[in-house]
Amino acid sequence: MKLRLLVAVVSLFSVMAWTAVAQNATSNKSEDRIVREVRHELLMLPYFGVFDNIAYKVQGGTVTLLGQVVRPSLKSDAENAIKHIEGVDRVDNQIEVLPPSSQDDAIRIALFRAIYQYPSLQKYEMGVQKPIRIIVKNGRVTLEGVVDSQADKDLVGIRAKSVPGTFEVTNNLHVQQP
Repeated sequence: MKLRLLVAVVSLFSVMAWTAVAQNATSNKSEDRIVREVRHELLMLPYFGVFDNIAYKVQGGTVTLLGQVVRPSLKSDAENAIKHIEGVDRVDNQIEVLPPSSQDDAIRIALFRAIYQYPSLQKYEMGVQKPIRIIVKNGRVTLEGVVDSQADKDLVGIRAKSVPGTFEVTNNLHVQQP
């Protein structure tokens, strides 16, 4: 009798453990799918450009949007684009809308030219979505994105610092690992 009870308890615990492992694996697959779909939806936004930076975190069914955008409509468009994704229960939209400034707009254009039209950096100008994001807020510049090498990262930082009107440059570019 005690042996049967012991076998039943051990069996129950092993079934519970396997169920938990299976649910965790399913949850991870579901979260990976949500990550892929959120990325796709954000990249398809029509006014998402080189002067905007949108990042996100997925935790279960909650998607947290982060970053900075120039247009207020882009903040709401980003939230609306991912609300309908299956498995997304809640969207925490923490995207900052940058204040309108003609001086910042002039700096953005000058930065774009200084970076993307420099001969050894022109390879990054190809394609619709530029890999180097240029964020300007009150004359302070933040560079986000991915480059091929440390030399390119350093060169982008040097080019950005050479633009008149910039008070500070924060180079958050990541070097893509081969």
